[in-house]
Amino acid sequence: MTPPTGIARPSRAPIARTIGAALELGFAAAQRVRPPRPIHSRGVVLRGEVRRMPDAAPAGIAWIDDAPAGEWTVVARVSRSLGLPAPLPDILGLALRVDTDGGPADIEFASTGWRVPGRFALLPHRRAERAHFGILLPYRGTRGPVLLGARTVSGRPPATDPRALTGADVRATWTLELFHARPRGPWRPFALLELRLAPGRGDDDLRFDAVRRPLPGARAYAWVRAARQPSYVRVQPAVPPGPLNRETYSRERRAATSS
Repeated sequence: MTPPTGIARPSRAPIARTIGAALELGFAAAQRVRPPRPIHSRGVVLRGEVRRMPDAAPAGIAWIDDAPAGEWTVVARVSRSLGLPAPLPDILGLALRVDTDGGPADIEFASTGWRVPGRFALLPHRRAERAHFGILLPYRGTRGPVLLGARTVSGRPPATDPRALTGADVRATWTLELFHARPRGPWRPFALLELRLAPGRGDDDLRFDAVRRPLPGARAYAWVRAARQPSYVRVQPAVPPGPLNRETYSRERRAATSS
């Protein structure tokens, strides 16, 4: 049984545990310099919905394969990893919290390459709408390892730094296509994601963790948990996420589109 922190047991994945311990020390040192978030310190909060495409290829993850028709409410945070000012390139992050029947689930994307081997490397970009996003470390599905990816179809985020939000259009939509793939296989589209600015919504209470809040039907390999979770546990407060509240979101969406 996986502990609440998501960290693999000491007997599992010894090499990955060594990597995880080194990352934990590095993140702890960075947090002393830049509290409370050592990376992605400033972000812009977006809200929207994800719609599954009909007849999408199966991935081996229930949230993708068995999702009912309709919309899933999403809260997102787009950010720059090192906090370098635009127009300098930076590693871009796109974190999603999806409202599922089992409760909130997180997906954590970063700007990566799209083909092999680039999909396993972080790549800096100046603009989020020109970046490809991936999760780097695969989920464990019923059909084997699964990667998720995203790329822009139309629009762009209002900003990647809240200090640049002055005059942003709250009605502008950033539309992305979501994909799944085997580590060496082709990307297969399965959903469309539409995001808009969440006016007045701060990110102080937003902490994402795709291991402790996995997608329905997705599991984390022991080596993934061993490598990434020690640093997450070190820098993130153990605060459970609240519900996304579809009714509140619907009111916000109506207000934004009518303004």
